[in-house]
Amino acid sequence: MNPTIPFPSPTCQPASRIRVRTCRTAHPGRSSTGLAAQPTSSRFQSTRVAAAMVSGGDTLNKGIAEMYDKSSGAWENIWGDHMHHGFYDPHSDVSGSLSDHRAAQIRMIEEALQFSGVSEVPKRWPKNVVDVGCGIGGSSRYIAMKYGAKCWGITLSPVQAQRANALAVAEGLADKVSFQVADALEQPFPDGQFDLVWSMESGEHMPDKRKFVSELTRVAAPGATIIIVTWCHRDLGPSEESLQTWEKEHLRKICNSYYLPEWCSAADYVKLLQSLSLQDIRTADWSQYVAPFWPAVIRSALTWKGLTSLLHAGLKTIRGALVMPLMIEGYKKDLIKFAIITCRKPE
Repeated sequence: MNPTIPFPSPTCQPASRIRVRTCRTAHPGRSSTGLAAQPTSSRFQSTRVAAAMVSGGDTLNKGIAEMYDKSSGAWENIWGDHMHHGFYDPHSDVSGSLSDHRAAQIRMIEEALQFSGVSEVPKRWPKNVVDVGCGIGGSSRYIAMKYGAKCWGITLSPVQAQRANALAVAEGLADKVSFQVADALEQPFPDGQFDLVWSMESGEHMPDKRKFVSELTRVAAPGATIIIVTWCHRDLGPSEESLQTWEKEHLRKICNSYYLPEWCSAADYVKLLQSLSLQDIRTADWSQYVAPFWPAVIRSALTWKGLTSLLHAGLKTIRGALVMPLMIEGYKKDLIKFAIITCRKPE
């Protein structure tokens, strides 16, 4: 890796069997069970958004960008600059203050870094980081401050990129972090540039999971850590060829509101990583640790501040708010899984 990567972002350049640990739990201080990943013969079993939405990648990207252009301000107004789930102790009280929930979002970042084995030794800290699906840059700024790293964030939303850069200036981090509009499936970076590749809840928006993972791998330097935290559907059983009809319909309703193309399972991600000869692949289901999040979001949306923010954000944001109970139901029925998948690019 070239340690003197230009800043801001550089110009785009052309683009065995592996042991896997599946951890039932990954919470610090709790035991985790290493299980050999079971090969799955299933194709990617997924649901799709309406046909018009998936008629082309440009159409989907436009919908995603517009949704976040409209909704990001409302989210920041209530929840701050981290646009992802929080990590909670099981059975946490969802009635906690917003500051408690924001602390849980910071904890999510810390838990992901710890799970993936990012070193706590200063001389081994990541120096160059890419944040794929960066939102308004909360993770990038946190990682830049934690490690003294330089971070590049990409998002489909011009509003998010502009706001992320403004926050970087306001926090005195403009020399450390930079944000731009770019497609995660065609990243504007040369090969092998980053020693930490970070994707916090953006994988669910990717219409081509194989290309998504391939791009994460391409921009990773030899020896780099790749972290994917994403929404998945449950793993299929040995005798199953697809999800059940009711499960597909449930996910379809969520897809139509959140501009999600295809869902896959954590097992599907593992197969993709194996096909790219990545090493130290680990995955865990963190659904129990994020359970309080969606009820808390609904509670915040029902406040006066939340309702006025939703109305100001417009119809797409309101439509997304209306399907939040479906996310809760999906988790409770073990259909939706909150997964972390990490690996390392070979030296």
